[in-house]
Amino acid sequence: MNSITLRKGLLAVTITASALFFGQQGIAQGIDSTAKKIGRKTAAVANKTANKTASVAVKGAMKITDKTYKGKEGPNGETVYIDKKDRKYYVDDKGKKVYLKASEIHDKVQK
Repeated sequence: MNSITLRKGLLAVTITASALFFGQQGIAQGIDSTAKKIGRKTAAVANKTANKTASVAVKGAMKITDKTYKGKEGPNGETVYIDKKDRKYYVDDKGKKVYLKASEIHDKVQK
């Protein structure tokens, strides 16, 4: 066989293999970035749902175990609870207790 023809054939095979390899790699990166975007959106929705569930669960438990401070509300209109140690608090959007100072508690506004 002619050495020039053999070189041209090897060059063509090398170029074709390189094009296929880099083409597949580009497709895989596109799939990865799309999967990451979907994962982030799903995680954000799951996080919001988890926070709401925690908040509802804690508020339900507080209505049973602690007293509600009647006629009073928190800084942004939240329900104020009183625990066994006579500390006043409200439950935030993430289900955590936020303890209040006396100056942060005010009378409920009549609607």
